[in-house]
Amino acid sequence: MCEESRPQLSRRGLLRTAGAAAGAVTVSGVLGGTASAAGPSSPAAAQGYRTRLVILGTSGGPIWWQGSDRAGVSSALVVGDALYLVDCGNSSVHNLRGAGLLGPREGMNDLGHLRAVFLTHLHSDHIADYPGLLLYGICGGGLGQDDRPVQVFGPGRRGALPAVFPAGRPVPDPVHPDNPGAGTVDMTASLVSAFATDFNDRLFDTGSPAVTARVNAHDIALPDGAAPGKGIPRLHRPIRVYEDDRVRVTATLVDHGQMFPAFGFRFDTDDGSVVFSGDTTVSDNLVDLAGDCDVLVHEVIDQAWVEQSISALPVPQETKDGYINHMIGAHTTTEQVGKVARRAGARKLVLNHFSPGHLPDGRWRRAGRDFDGPVVPGRDLMQIGVGRKRR
Repeated sequence: MCEESRPQLSRRGLLRTAGAAAGAVTVSGVLGGTASAAGPSSPAAAQGYRTRLVILGTSGGPIWWQGSDRAGVSSALVVGDALYLVDCGNSSVHNLRGAGLLGPREGMNDLGHLRAVFLTHLHSDHIADYPGLLLYGICGGGLGQDDRPVQVFGPGRRGALPAVFPAGRPVPDPVHPDNPGAGTVDMTASLVSAFATDFNDRLFDTGSPAVTARVNAHDIALPDGAAPGKGIPRLHRPIRVYEDDRVRVTATLVDHGQMFPAFGFRFDTDDGSVVFSGDTTVSDNLVDLAGDCDVLVHEVIDQAWVEQSISALPVPQETKDGYINHMIGAHTTTEQVGKVARRAGARKLVLNHFSPGHLPDGRWRRAGRDFDGPVVPGRDLMQIGVGRKRR
């Protein structure tokens, strides 16, 4: 791996301005929620860690899986009293309370400690609760702070429509043809417009702040030469996204089939590093980004389930094979994900974005065959400490 592709960070220097205050969790109830995950990844086991990974939702696909209680994919990173979100899948924002990640004001949607949101891509199963985060978060002034609005980072305009699949199918008329590949800034502005009645009622009738003063959306700039339909270029250095006194966030382009752009994110803190794959097939860019990370949170799909599900379709076998390749070509299988973690030198692999969402954990643990470190099938409300415990 190119040495320059790994984020360079002095763990002792990043929190210099945060000081000893960051060592104490000041978000009320942050470890006292109703999370039921037991064992080494339970809330109790995460006590004493300044940096913690909190899994809010683990389900992949815009499907309400029968027999599954998983919320849509979303994760939080807590560093001291600062909160960062990665993706906002269906029902995941509701789990902020269950995870104990709302602030100290009882009966309020207190997200004054939320500093930034990072969207890996704009598929519905990753952003379905983004409108709810804005609508519920702003109520009572709980989203961000007057002098520190929440920063939202995600893909910009895609620049082209995807190719029609299967090939030969009639080309449909696109939705919203004036801007058919809207980005994060566009989406946020459209949501504010769509829900202006509610936002203005809160602003005028209850004294909530203007959502436009508490949320700043940003499109992540692409490296030169990156464009839809041209394949995913190999990046020799990560994309700089965000930095404050708690975290440095970098990104890379990953390969999620026709969904472009799609990103993986790396969070470096004084306590360690956590990498989120987003949705991707096996990606050299992601392996580079995840080099020597403490925790790799990676999506996974069960290939046997894909093949079995598609085999029942009333179409020719050639078409079935195309559908299987289409699905597998945009995701990472159970047989592949452990090898990805091993190549990256990750210390722990946390599986997430399960497709399908209703298989038992034992089915997913097969990912550990090709990885020497611990493999953790993610569960909603699971908490994992990063780095060393602090007394």
